[in-house]
This record gives sequence, structure tokens and C-alpha cells, in this order.
Amino acid sequence: MKKTYKIEVDCANCAAKMEEATKKIEGVDNATVSFMTQKMKVEFAEGAEESAVMEQVVKACKKVESDCEVYL
Repeated sequence: MKKTYKIEVDCANCAAKMEEATKKIEGVDNATVSFMTQKMKVEFAEGAEESAVMEQVVKACKKVESDCEVYL
């Protein structure tokens, strides 16, 4: 399952770091974070619980940029 989320990220480098951090989370098959469009696309692993995975994604993104927002 793929989902797209609106995000607020301040720079392209931070977006790339968020993308890498998100890809490492269990339950995420693939992820892309676009600074230009301010969107995050997440492809969930089969059987992954979306809300639990996204909670981890938000935590990982906040470690990269503390004032970022991911609109779930």
C-alpha cells in the first residue's frame, strides 16, 4: 500500500536525510521525500500497521529536523 503525506521541510538536504531514515524503519518498503513538492510518499510492507509505522516515521523525521511537520 502506498500513501502520500503533506510535509513541511526546510531544505532539500534535510528531505534526503528524512527519506533515508524513513527507508530504515520496519514496515516501510520504500519512501520518497520531495522538498520541491513538500510531499512524502511511503510504501508500506505487506501487513504493516500504517498508524504504528507512521508514528516511527514522524519520530525519525523529527530527529533530522526538529521543526518539521508530517500531516497524517
